[in-house]
Amino acid sequence: MTAPYITGIQQVGLGVTDVAQAWQWYRRVLGFDVPVFDDYSEARLMTQYTGEQVHSRRALMALNMAGGGGLEIWQFTSRAPQSCTFQPQPGDLGIYAIRFKAPDAKSAHEWVRQQPQAQVSAFGSLPEGEGFWGKDPFGNIFQVAEDSSWFHKNGQPTGGVAGVVIGVSDIEPSVQFYKALLEPCELVYDQTGTFDDMPASVADQRFRRVLLRKGVSKQGAFSQLLGNVQVELIQALDRQPQRLFTNRYWGDCGYIHVCFDTLNMDSLKKMLTGKGYPFTVDSENSFGMETAAGRFAYVEDPDGTLIELVETHKLPILKKVGWYLDLQKRKHQKPLPNWMLRMMSLSRVRD
Repeated sequence: MTAPYITGIQQVGLGVTDVAQAWQWYRRVLGFDVPVFDDYSEARLMTQYTGEQVHSRRALMALNMAGGGGLEIWQFTSRAPQSCTFQPQPGDLGIYAIRFKAPDAKSAHEWVRQQPQAQVSAFGSLPEGEGFWGKDPFGNIFQVAEDSSWFHKNGQPTGGVAGVVIGVSDIEPSVQFYKALLEPCELVYDQTGTFDDMPASVADQRFRRVLLRKGVSKQGAFSQLLGNVQVELIQALDRQPQRLFTNRYWGDCGYIHVCFDTLNMDSLKKMLTGKGYPFTVDSENSFGMETAAGRFAYVEDPDGTLIELVETHKLPILKKVGWYLDLQKRKHQKPLPNWMLRMMSLSRVRD
């Protein structure tokens, strides 16, 4: 079996109007309380997605150390972030929701529904397993479901990012794209019909839903922390979907990208380009984000949803004492020792 190109979801970008306010809610309610970086700079390489202008921003990445991907909470500082002009519905083109993991979905439901400004659906059945949908105070949809991959069950009711729910116009080419990116992966389900877990506004509409799952990789420095990857693709069959970022910039309010942790960017670039998915952005060299650094690139799925790819070069383990890990000096792709990654918990922000 060939080595995987990606090892997990590193983070999902969340565009907001106020980083501090959003992070406070996500760390108090969903446990994203360990900051990795908090960076103020200009997004010079992203001008094709920001109106051909260089814009300034603040980007803060935080982890839930139970395991799973992180959140990159992102705010324009050179312009007012723009919200979506309509209520997103399942099947609209782009990242509709984040899937957060939980050790016990029923307990997570009880916890989240009691939190200030949280909106949640009834607890019930999903196409696979049980869980629920929710909405944060800023209008972003999320899903919580149980997951089998845990870095450290620390008593929190929810863990980190386990996956994303993406609206697509045609399932078939989208499945081919995400399979190429996630291999090796499995097709968990492919179902067509109406679904009881959908919002009431679309409960009588038909959808096709496909779930792809990539299990925990045996390679990659952060694979044990990041855990499983789940990408659900949803195609609306009874209506014309809208693009979530029509007439808006990358970085505006909502889910701006999903970022995958990458092992070998050159090989991944060659593979994707050969299949007709060229990189649209490539930093080519190491790019700094406060005390972290890496090579990053972007590719678009068949509907133009932005996929970020990051090959991490430098990571802060314990910023208080200046302990940074230089991954470029490693001669192998084995996972980092769990004790080393757990040291990041000492940077936890407590409310």
